[in-house]
Amino acid sequence: MMNLKRLLIFMIIPALLSCSPPESLQRFAGLTQGTSYHISFWKPGVDSTALKQQVDQELARLDKLLSNYRPDSVIEQFNAFSKSEPFEVGEEFVQLVKKAQQVSKKTDGCYDITSKPLFSLWAFNTDHPVKPADDALQQTQQRIGYQNLEIVDATHLRKRLPQLEIDIASIAQGYSVYRIGQILLQNKIENYLVEIGGELETRGQKPGNKPWRVAIERPLPGQTRLHKILTIKRHDAVAVMTSGTYRHFFDQNGQRFSHILDARTGRPVTHNTVSVTLIHDDATIADAWSTALLCVGAEKGLAIANQIGIAALFITQHDGETLTEQSSQPWRQLSDIIIQ
Repeated sequence: MMNLKRLLIFMIIPALLSCSPPESLQRFAGLTQGTSYHISFWKPGVDSTALKQQVDQELARLDKLLSNYRPDSVIEQFNAFSKSEPFEVGEEFVQLVKKAQQVSKKTDGCYDITSKPLFSLWAFNTDHPVKPADDALQQTQQRIGYQNLEIVDATHLRKRLPQLEIDIASIAQGYSVYRIGQILLQNKIENYLVEIGGELETRGQKPGNKPWRVAIERPLPGQTRLHKILTIKRHDAVAVMTSGTYRHFFDQNGQRFSHILDARTGRPVTHNTVSVTLIHDDATIADAWSTALLCVGAEKGLAIANQIGIAALFITQHDGETLTEQSSQPWRQLSDIIIQ
């Protein structure tokens, strides 16, 4: 999916900080969607080679459905369709769009999967991003808007603007993590950690009833430092998703521009929130909300998270200081997830 958010900005590092016997915890890894994936699991007698083949087949299927970088994908065929007639994308695709649009509404359009033309205008999909001219930005703004993407029925979408284009990378990677988790469950594996491009889901525990531990990186450009540790004692699935501004940006005339765009203005966000980590039982929802809350920033994001019951961790930098804030009530309900 070539998700620049995932490739370059922020990594949640699956940290197996307390070692387990190598014969008990099995691992394999690979490449997908322009990034890497890592899977750790615990179940005696599993053929990890056959399991990896199943995982790779599912990731290839999702790539063909959701990736913007390949013209034969379903999403790019929809983007190339410049008519207002219903276009069949399949039930799976429609459900992802429905979830994304729900998040768009709650952020007043700051988060918007129809913003693909804006990313192209700012050239964030290249190695040489650049600030666009104001008139070009104004014209591009006329081509976006989640309200212009209509869900016709369970399998069809319709464009209200012929030039509308979408990019659901901000939700698709979380969905991919969920789908791989489902494959592991189908193989009766109930203790695992699945990570794709830094986005992850855990279930169960490590051998010896030891909890999964996940390290969250301190948001420093060009550096990798530990900021927080999550100790996950919950048996059911837990998704940990993070978005950040500090890995993919560019400087022009003394001004820094993040690749996190506010669709309402067409411009990079200007607040001081540099990353958002989100804990949720639905990896797809967690992925979308981590981007959306970063878009609106900590002040508005905390209010939204508390209102709808989302456990979110905001990291803000101001005058050289790094501040951490958490949504209140949702975190207090997570007694089986410890943040240190």
